[in-house]
Amino acid sequence: MKKKILAVLMAATMVSSLAACGSSAPATADTTEQTEAAPAETAEAPAAEATEATEAPAEATDMKVAMVTDYGDITDQSFNQSTYEACKAFGEANGVEFTYYKPEGDSDAERVAMIDKAVADGFNVIVMPGYAFAGAIKETAEMYPDIKFVALDVSEYDLEGDSSDFNNKTYDNVFSAVYQEELPGYMAGYAAVKMGYTKLGFLGGMAVPAVIRYGYGFVQGADAAASEIGADVEINYAYGNQFYGDSDITAAMDTWYQGGTEVVFACGGGIFTSAGEAAAKVNGKVIGVDVDQAATIDGMFGKGMTITSAQKGLQATVNTLLSAIRDGQWDSFAGQIQNLGLVSADDLSLNYVSLADSTVWTDTFTADDYKQLVSDMVSGKITVSNDSSAEEPSATTAKINFQGNIK
Repeated sequence: MKKKILAVLMAATMVSSLAACGSSAPATADTTEQTEAAPAETAEAPAAEATEATEAPAEATDMKVAMVTDYGDITDQSFNQSTYEACKAFGEANGVEFTYYKPEGDSDAERVAMIDKAVADGFNVIVMPGYAFAGAIKETAEMYPDIKFVALDVSEYDLEGDSSDFNNKTYDNVFSAVYQEELPGYMAGYAAVKMGYTKLGFLGGMAVPAVIRYGYGFVQGADAAASEIGADVEINYAYGNQFYGDSDITAAMDTWYQGGTEVVFACGGGIFTSAGEAAAKVNGKVIGVDVDQAATIDGMFGKGMTITSAQKGLQATVNTLLSAIRDGQWDSFAGQIQNLGLVSADDLSLNYVSLADSTVWTDTFTADDYKQLVSDMVSGKITVSNDSSAEEPSATTAKINFQGNIK
């Protein structure tokens, strides 16, 4: 019952968070921004329209929020950027000091160094996006018991490995949100086939559990739609073994698209650049991941390239937790790992996983069809396996061409 109440609380806060995304946040003189080892080309988040400043809530005056990036940066059009923008907007709206730190490299030691620096600089709330922070959490959570840590996508397995008892508990001063990636993956695969695409591709980043769940969900959705409409569906499936595109991955995507692949689910941070570059040569399509990537992908490679994005509620989660800290409700979340997914079949804005608002609806897959799909998932009429233990995906109707790691 307690977990249900917490889910409702998070959902209710998400509604206000999503509403806030549609309006401008008031700028405040108290909000600061600095970087550690940040790239020279780092860009500011889109500037908010100036509005009359409002007095910060009393509870927020002691908050100082720092974000530490993983091996990406705040312009990655994915996890880091969404988390950064959510923290920055919260700081501006609430008169809360905010900054971010970028580790010099991709190691636990370098992430720990940035957490140490943030604490030394007086920041008492630290937001960490990505499973790569598991090691840093294990080194710093007990070292800094008075610091509130908000982790995104750090699972109990990431923290404890095979010794995990999966009781959804973490350190007393840590909250972590994990997401049911198999659900938006299923939505994307189902939608693509219903839209009329039968030659699909899944390009994952690294074969970590979250990416695998996206991919296996994608296959399940495409397979279900293929069975439903009697379509012959083929899916190329591979991992790039990294979260960014490069010439080798682009060459592999060239082979896919030029061999008939119509749309690729590019699931892994900046790896979409390789899919987009190859798709642009043959008027192919791309599916984005984690956030609504349509504006980014279409802006780089051509209008109308992105047919949808499979999303997690990263910004809503950040807003929920920072608001709880501001309002003195941290104890309702501290020490927990919550697995977030679908909340409502009636109000889609309550859900922590979804297809993007930019989805290109068609006569064969409409917005109403999507609502019905969500309703069937919420009711249990449609079930999606979250088992990521198999070495490769399987299907009953669709044909899978599993290629493992491209490089």
